[in-house]
Amino acid sequence: MEKGKGVVMGRRWAVDFTDNSTTPSSRDIPDPPGFSRASLDQDDSTLSRQKKDAESNWKSQKAWEVAQAPVKNLLMMGFMMWMAGSTVHLFSIGITFSALWQPISALQGVGKIFEPYKDSKVELLGPKLLFIALNLGGLALGVWKLNTLGLLPTHASDWVLSLPPAQEVEYSAGGMPLHQGL
Repeated sequence: MEKGKGVVMGRRWAVDFTDNSTTPSSRDIPDPPGFSRASLDQDDSTLSRQKKDAESNWKSQKAWEVAQAPVKNLLMMGFMMWMAGSTVHLFSIGITFSALWQPISALQGVGKIFEPYKDSKVELLGPKLLFIALNLGGLALGVWKLNTLGLLPTHASDWVLSLPPAQEVEYSAGGMPLHQGL
């Protein structure tokens, strides 16, 4: 055979494992424990359907796990905000803005987060709604912390600059003294 001619021949080292023998000797060997020939005889479409069902169940389970993940973040962030205290300083402000930023960025990427679990058999509306609700809860926790720090304008005194000046009701002016001194 010349080099580079590209003659296509059968594989030289291929082994054929199909059992075409009619002799009963190969069937006399007992099957190992846990092995059943019935599983080999199943229809390929049944196996592929079971495989697809198992994959869709796995995707649904993982989607619910991803949807429940913000609970851990909520608990951790709540504890960190409690540890930061209610005074305004750099650490408490940093924790508070982190508590606001994480849910906002998670809400912006809901589609990307659930993209790997998209399937015709997997319903993603429930997990997405739970994910959004938990992140809105985290956002509410951050806004509550801003309020406890006094950084939200919730009192009338916070809006004094935007109020018009009060109208004068009385005027007073100088006049002549009625009484002359000695």
